[in-house]
Amino acid sequence: MRTIITMAIAAAAIATGLMAAPAFAVPVNMTVSGATNPPIGHYEFCKTAPSECAAIGADHGPAVLTREGWRKILEVNYEVNQAVVPMTDMEIHGVEEIWSYPDAVGDCEDYVLLKRRKLIESGFSPADLLITVVLQPNGDGHAVLTVRTDRGDFILDNMRSKVLLWSDTEYTYLKRQSSEHAGRWVKLQDGRAIAVGSVSAN
Repeated sequence: MRTIITMAIAAAAIATGLMAAPAFAVPVNMTVSGATNPPIGHYEFCKTAPSECAAIGADHGPAVLTREGWRKILEVNYEVNQAVVPMTDMEIHGVEEIWSYPDAVGDCEDYVLLKRRKLIESGFSPADLLITVVLQPNGDGHAVLTVRTDRGDFILDNMRSKVLLWSDTEYTYLKRQSSEHAGRWVKLQDGRAIAVGSVSAN
């Protein structure tokens, strides 16, 4: 199993170009445009897990992305996607919206919580691991994990094993966690499309 995972990670790294050369163009990071309300699911999650929604401190900018860090990002995204079977909150809990750590099944935000925790345990700063709410092309809400780096904002998504720059995805970006306080959220200016209104991740 470990060999299969390693091969998949290597293939993803080569496809993304991060192993091809030691230096490449720095992509644009997302633009933040002020405070906003958190999704109701995250608000309720913070009431049950306040230690995960605490102040982080001053924002010192995106993390420096090393080759080892990139491999860990690919590994965590792949392993969590393989380990958790997608199911809706209604199917799992009998309610429309609840954020929790997945066991064997989970909704999109549950994948995000687990990936975030695993990357924090690997040494990434919570300031650079930001739960993000997006709109899919069909208008449905969705949650992904943004990893802020000096080479761009990368998206970890339960709908794909490949890790992409945010600007290479088909999503419209609405809001994400603050890099200074894990319990607070900020609005995003997508720049590629105009998103009207707000949405809860599902």
